[in-house]
Amino acid sequence: MSTQTLPVFRAATTADVDAIVVLVESAYRGESGRRGWTTESHLLDGQRTDAADVRGLIERPGSRIVLAERDGRLMASCHIEHQGEAGYFGMFAVDPAGQGGGLGKLVLAEAERVAREEWHCRGMRMTVIVQREELIAWYGRRGYRRTGDYQPFPYGDERFGIPRRDDLRFEVLRKDFDEVAA
Repeated sequence: MSTQTLPVFRAATTADVDAIVVLVESAYRGESGRRGWTTESHLLDGQRTDAADVRGLIERPGSRIVLAERDGRLMASCHIEHQGEAGYFGMFAVDPAGQGGGLGKLVLAEAERVAREEWHCRGMRMTVIVQREELIAWYGRRGYRRTGDYQPFPYGDERFGIPRRDDLRFEVLRKDFDEVAA
């Protein structure tokens, strides 16, 4: 990150829907996704999201898609949602060409800042496909812990992708924010 300008963060609007869909699909699916380490191409085919889903997330109360732009170009995004005492973090995407340079850490930190400072949440939670051990480890290095709570994968709902195996499920990860400011 030191050789590049810091990203500018902003909340997505409906004018950003198409660009977000392209970014998310490039990070998770197909050949472009295989370039980055966050791909799910070995687990899922089909789409990761679509314009209707993204628009719904932008318009839903208590929900925000955070965009990270560099020099006016969309580089990363994530969805966060205020769910009681915790924020929910999901649909995290970094342009495959820009992965591995620290941008993801900055986006996650911005999402946590919003949840903590704007929504006054006590923590953040997310769900990760259990087979994504390298991703679970990445979140672990950022303070997220495995809860041992699992959620089923939505088999039969192609809006979430077409599974390439029959043992997919999500594990809930959680990070509690420190109550005392350092």
